[in-house]
Amino acid sequence: MPSAAGTLALNISEVPPTVTLSSSESTTTDPSTPPGPQIFAIANQKGGVGKTTTAINLATALAAVGEKVLLIDLDPQGNASTSLGIARNDRAPGAYEFILGLSPMAECIRASAIPGLSVMPASVSLAGAEIELIDMERREHRLFDALAAGEESGGEHAARAQWTTILLDCPPSLGLVTLNAFVAVDAVLVPLQAEFLALEGIGALVNTVERIKKRLNPKLHIAGVVLTMVDRRNVLSQQVEADARQHFGELVFGTTIPRNVRIAEAPSHGLPVLIYDNACAGSQAYILLASEFIRRRRNASAQQVPSPP
Repeated sequence: MPSAAGTLALNISEVPPTVTLSSSESTTTDPSTPPGPQIFAIANQKGGVGKTTTAINLATALAAVGEKVLLIDLDPQGNASTSLGIARNDRAPGAYEFILGLSPMAECIRASAIPGLSVMPASVSLAGAEIELIDMERREHRLFDALAAGEESGGEHAARAQWTTILLDCPPSLGLVTLNAFVAVDAVLVPLQAEFLALEGIGALVNTVERIKKRLNPKLHIAGVVLTMVDRRNVLSQQVEADARQHFGELVFGTTIPRNVRIAEAPSHGLPVLIYDNACAGSQAYILLASEFIRRRRNASAQQVPSPP
């Protein structure tokens, strides 16, 4: 039976001790410390690699340790919205209206059943945004401009001031919507399925990130590669993991996400697997991933602190 919504956020101690986020990995930080990366795109142009699953469960785990998290669903399929229980008749205004400047942020956000986690849902209208954006001014910066609105004046809807972490679940393509995401974020998280074709196709994504970094978003970088659907019994899976670690080095998270039937079942209940079954292997892996993510971001923040003269 699935766990009650909100259980993880309210009582993360129910997760086995080996995977529970420690209190030292909470979001309490010195306000004088410059913030590390705050806005992340979760992207891979190949579909079915675990982008949405990673987005919703990482968001859930971060909310569970006290962060204020916004998940922006940029995939017209709306799977992240479905997985967090947002009804299809309650998805407008949402990401489509927000990117095109038709509605302000406050009207485009829904509260989820998980304390601390809010969602900007996607609708099928996003499929048409690729065409509508072509003739717009600053077409690559529409999402950046919308998220930044009010920041200079300290407005209450300034995204960075309002949310600790913002995660963007990107569509499985490198079109204008994904380009908008890459221009708007600080860094990219890349879920990589432990299969040969997934590894072969990641080069195009890396090249796209480098081009955007040079031309449109100087701070953009790949924050990490998350190996998903890993089956330790499969020799090919082991080889892909070894190749990924050899090629990307420390960019690859130490935590890997296993193939797990509970992960596949959870969306049909409108819940992240962390809430649906927080004791299963998939949930434990995502909690460990969140712990590693927090440590990495904290280290990136510390590296931004200038050395004393």
